[in-house]
Amino acid sequence: MSDRPVFTYQTRPALADGQAAVLDAYAELYGRAERSLFAALQAGRKLNDLKRDFLLRFGITARQFNAVRIGLDGKIDSIKQRRPDLIVEIETKIKKAVKVIAKLTTKATRDDKLHQKKRRLGMLKARLSNMQADQASDQVRLCFGSKKLFHAQFELKANGYASHQEWRQDWLVERSSQFFVLGSKDESAGCQGCRAAVAQDGSLSLALRLPDALASQGKYLTITGIRFAYGHGQIAAALNTSQRITATTKAGVATLKRTGTALSYRFVRDTKGWRVFVSVQAQPVKIGTNSFMGAVGVDINADHLAVSETDRFGNLMAARRFDLRTYGKSSDQAKALIGNAAVSIVEQARQAGKPVVVEKLSFQKKKAELEAVEPRQARMLSSFACNKLVSALKAASFRAGVKVIEVNPAYTSVIGAVNHAQQKGISIHQGAAYAIARRGLGLSEKPSVTKAFVPTRNGDHVTFELPARNRSKHVWSHWAVMRTRLKAAHVAHFRCGDHQKPPPPLLLSKPASCATWDSTARLRGANRPEHCSRVVVDELPDVLF
Repeated sequence: MSDRPVFTYQTRPALADGQAAVLDAYAELYGRAERSLFAALQAGRKLNDLKRDFLLRFGITARQFNAVRIGLDGKIDSIKQRRPDLIVEIETKIKKAVKVIAKLTTKATRDDKLHQKKRRLGMLKARLSNMQADQASDQVRLCFGSKKLFHAQFELKANGYASHQEWRQDWLVERSSQFFVLGSKDESAGCQGCRAAVAQDGSLSLALRLPDALASQGKYLTITGIRFAYGHGQIAAALNTSQRITATTKAGVATLKRTGTALSYRFVRDTKGWRVFVSVQAQPVKIGTNSFMGAVGVDINADHLAVSETDRFGNLMAARRFDLRTYGKSSDQAKALIGNAAVSIVEQARQAGKPVVVEKLSFQKKKAELEAVEPRQARMLSSFACNKLVSALKAASFRAGVKVIEVNPAYTSVIGAVNHAQQKGISIHQGAAYAIARRGLGLSEKPSVTKAFVPTRNGDHVTFELPARNRSKHVWSHWAVMRTRLKAAHVAHFRCGDHQKPPPPLLLSKPASCATWDSTARLRGANRPEHCSRVVVDELPDVLF
């Protein structure tokens, strides 16, 4: 399998009269075939027998049946792969809920609050039991049309429906709102079911192969004048790779074989009409970065990104911060914020010729422990899309020819707080990004100080002595001890109320990095006018006086 990513581009074509109705009929037929295939597979029927039956029963081609099967397999596989993680996540939520209930029981709290916590615990246990049973029996549950819309029939007025018939009409429309066309590199234009061609004006035209059941609408549906705001050039380049080559079979017979780039299409209907999604494997891009130039480290946080750039020796060159608050934003707005931040970071790395270093992060455990977290932090973590951010960084890096290095995130925040924040005059998160960049370069992570000065949010700092290091153990074991001491220092700082006090004034003997103060030192040659002639004094710059 190629390591090149697959990019998906979308557009909204201008359809002629009657073309939307043809696409609606195609989607309705595709939806019925997909649901029937899922039911048959769950009943244990063999795929080969199903294929022969479906070609005649629904009036579709073999290639269209393969598109239905592969699209359905993707949905089933995603459920099976995601389910073990969901089980672990629910188990974590249950443990957290039990602790919260035990804590509320010992305190004088409202009965309704404790009741709601117990009710939620019961729901989590029931959900866990159902998932574990499905996991043991390899059972897959799919709701075509979304669970949200399905449950809306039980609260018609609350969901804006006057009758059940009105809801049922929306339900049937939603269950038949898209269809998939499978592509292959050995087919003409990368896809037999939907062939694209580049017109003289640079636009694309699509010839969609209709199912045999829609023969009254013709064999093909031609959509012209299609332009993609993003990725139009990549799609045209992929179409140009389709060609016939001479290949030799095992028997030694020369034959013509088509090769190129596969293009798969998905037609989706929304409230505004039909959209076309094209998935194509990216063309290879030459890597233009080298770790011998340094690195750009990225520390991912729930509300911002911290970026630090180093030279090839690991020295700090620049530090930046990108605010990334996705709470309260729509999915498109959050996607735009993430994309803009990723492009800006990658552009910095491209101009410097340095790779981007990121952590292999997972916020799954943190999101599962939101039972007793502060509401503001809970909303922030719940709305944060870590995987989308990492995917956006990788996609932007691939397009720009920037190498991405993934490192273990262990103790980077502690290293940044203890080793780099106070010494470099940067924030703790920028110090963590600096530690990430150095780890990507394989540089040392040993402590650089004997006494830690760690900044706090109110401008103050906490201090603690570093423990003696055992040289026979890995350096991370040393940072594990320091992480415990750092937590204890922060807890003590909070309990004594210093986090609410204004920070103490800086001592002149130890000015903070990036601070400004007046110097009383005289410049070299400041007494020169006493021993110079008047001509020389007039030629001296004013700064000496």
